[in-house]
Amino acid sequence: MERTTNFAGDPNIGVFARVAGDIAIIPPESTDEFREALKAALSAELVETTIQGSSIIGSLVAGNSRGLVVSGLATDDEIAVLEKHRKVMTLCDTMNAAGNVIMANDTFAAVHPELPAEIAAEIGEFLGVELIPLTLGGVVTVGMAGIATNKGVIVHPRATEQEIAKLEEVAKVPVGTGTINMGSGLVGTGLLVNDTGYIAGNATSGFELGRVEDVFGFLE
Repeated sequence: MERTTNFAGDPNIGVFARVAGDIAIIPPESTDEFREALKAALSAELVETTIQGSSIIGSLVAGNSRGLVVSGLATDDEIAVLEKHRKVMTLCDTMNAAGNVIMANDTFAAVHPELPAEIAAEIGEFLGVELIPLTLGGVVTVGMAGIATNKGVIVHPRATEQEIAKLEEVAKVPVGTGTINMGSGLVGTGLLVNDTGYIAGNATSGFELGRVEDVFGFLE
């Protein structure tokens, strides 16, 4: 099975799409090739929408099997599309790029350390998870510096031992470091993954794909 793809020639597929369990949210202008690659790799239902009129879905949406957190600038029509599949919370703080500032699975959510505590607590309650403020290798946009499923978490290679230990305490799954798209530590920008499978940007090396398979338990 093909394990890499691109979005309109761009290998940063995690910027343009967001996977939350058994759904993959993608822009309406996604090519048939992109749609088929995601369906084959992830066995996910495709949900087509923009968010605040934009195609950068991965930066503006985060969530898990219980719910989705989206930018507060999303329109009523966009939210209505998402509500057919998950309950939806809007992030109306100035830090509203939910996909950038939240990394979540069904057990935990890590958030930008400067996100207001009351909003962070609301996100944790909404998603039904334990919540922690976190940086990864000094990167505060944890939704781009890491990506999580219910089987594993992969994070920026500069993540410190202390950051990884903090994450392991709440994640309850293996946590490993890795890169994507020939050396990018912002793994969330170039990888889409759920408990069933994964697909990476087409600049990703075989070694990097092997690391993804190892961390998420996809090795035969």
